[in-house]
Amino acid sequence: MADQLIRATAAEGGIRTVGVITTRLTDEARQRHNLSYVATAALGRTMSAGLLLASSMKRAESRVNIRINGDGPLGGILVDAGLDGTVRGYVANPAIELPPNDKGKLDVGGAVGSNGYLYVVRDVGYGYPYSSTVELVSGEIGDDVTHYLASSEQTPSALVLGVFVSAEGVTAAGGLMIQVLPKAARDEALVEKLESRMAKLTGFTPLLRAGKSLPQIFEDLMGDMGLEILPETQLVRFHCGCSFDRVLGALKILGQAELQDMIEEGEDAEVICHFCGEVYNAKPAQLERLLVELQAEP
Repeated sequence: MADQLIRATAAEGGIRTVGVITTRLTDEARQRHNLSYVATAALGRTMSAGLLLASSMKRAESRVNIRINGDGPLGGILVDAGLDGTVRGYVANPAIELPPNDKGKLDVGGAVGSNGYLYVVRDVGYGYPYSSTVELVSGEIGDDVTHYLASSEQTPSALVLGVFVSAEGVTAAGGLMIQVLPKAARDEALVEKLESRMAKLTGFTPLLRAGKSLPQIFEDLMGDMGLEILPETQLVRFHCGCSFDRVLGALKILGQAELQDMIEEGEDAEVICHFCGEVYNAKPAQLERLLVELQAEP
């Protein structure tokens, strides 16, 4: 099943839901960054969350940054996701591995840590970006983003995220976000019914592994609540906008003295993109051209 994002509404627009499948892009991130099992799950969940948050923005160039700094051995997580369906990200310590938690699942909470902060920056495409900070609840990502939505955006939400990774790679990944808007929040019976069904979910990846599509998952949860699935299916993918030209621009920032030292060493300057792991090599002759450009600047 292709990586995709689908939106839907229910209760005459009072409930907004978005589902995303990120299996292939999560596996691409795993390979690019040589991630451990638990690091794959942590980054995959955060990338799914980023795409879900970005899905409600308006302008095509809108993007969401999620940064998670917990006290666990994984270190920080940084994800950048856009309304255009592109996402990228990395973790500080990609090789860290932990035993399964007491439920027999990958211990994402233990890897991230429950003490720390989640930072969300929304760039709406103009003006200054909006930023919010909340304390971590569990380090499991889904709980923490749900807490952010409730405290910073005052929107009652439920978020279910999952990544299933084995020796063969990532075989299922994605997430589901359901938000109850004010017009539906007044219907207590409707909210209770939805909460009851969400509580019965054992996770998101079991549904994908059972062959469920996003429309089928929506139907199971809200089929009797006036469900309307929007016709557009948006493809999502791992994408980084780094390039060799940008690398040269970054090397220029080092200044004339540093560039001169690198030229005298006579070796290529290696630059690795944190977001995608792409390796760029600038040869001494290219560094010399950069130095000449710097010297020519006023």
